[in-house]
Amino acid sequence: MAAVVLTNVHKVYGHVVAVKDINLDIKDREFVVLVGPSGCGKSTTLRMIAGLEEISGGTIAIGGRVVNHLQPKDRDIAMVFQNYALYQHMSVRAARILSIEPLLDRRPYQLSGGQQQRVALGRCIVRNPKVFLFDEPLSNLDAQLRAQMRLELKELRQRVPTTSIFVTHDQTEAMTLGDRIVVMKEGFVQQVGTPLELYRKPANRFVASFIGSPSMNFITVDVTAQADHFLLTCQGWQFRLPTTRFPDLGSHVGRSVCIGMRPQHIRLGPPVNANQIAFKGTLLVTEQLGDEQLLAIRLGDSEIRIAGVDPDLTLPAGSEIEAAVATENLHLFHDLEETQ
Repeated sequence: MAAVVLTNVHKVYGHVVAVKDINLDIKDREFVVLVGPSGCGKSTTLRMIAGLEEISGGTIAIGGRVVNHLQPKDRDIAMVFQNYALYQHMSVRAARILSIEPLLDRRPYQLSGGQQQRVALGRCIVRNPKVFLFDEPLSNLDAQLRAQMRLELKELRQRVPTTSIFVTHDQTEAMTLGDRIVVMKEGFVQQVGTPLELYRKPANRFVASFIGSPSMNFITVDVTAQADHFLLTCQGWQFRLPTTRFPDLGSHVGRSVCIGMRPQHIRLGPPVNANQIAFKGTLLVTEQLGDEQLLAIRLGDSEIRIAGVDPDLTLPAGSEIEAAVATENLHLFHDLEETQ
């Protein structure tokens, strides 16, 4: 078994806490992605697992063995770096599995970025380690090659099902590659879950904004109570939510809360049933993507984005836009600011 278990792992540089009390249980053959913005502690966590950074506290176990004081070479791990880290004086030798047989006699400087990354993967595979560690291995590639390498990594996982920990700042990579995703911010784990769990039930505003593209819309509303519903008001715009749908709103009557809605869940036009709420705003800009348009509309002091709009629909800036969203696609956040 090659499970990786982190227990109360933290890292301190002087007075700066880089990673705070991470508890994580990665199962044998599971592919886990650490994702978050620059400086969130994801690469530091990976380097502590690899033994390239000393931990300030806690324990790291690989395959049931605590490895805190073992050198990287003794941890039975293999690591793929962002800059490939190939020896320039050596030629390429690797497995047929990576489709690089025609490159076997070339030197690294004779390879493209994608070819170099395949060689770096091959170097890890031939070691047959307990754990693969990936430190943003696709970030130096262009968008098209990154998409291709994501597919190749998924195919490679099926052929070589080894426990893997992958670090990225790209939420698309996280969503497409991970069995589970660990979202980090400022050294803290914000949420751990499957891609769909994070997308459908984000724990806080930060996770909601970081997972999903385009990012979730947020509106701050004031809550008042009516007979069988709550009235939510935002600068003259208001809508009703049944008390049975959001019972937690009862404890926020007379206060402000944050409502989130994903751009993909908003549709142009009036509501078509009682389960939808409607709003109107002023069109700011449109973004043409070929198969769809993205709209940005002004709603009070908030800017709302709408995805999936017919690309042939012509809407001039300044138009009044009516849209609707189903109540089951609304997210309630008690934190008005992004949560740590």
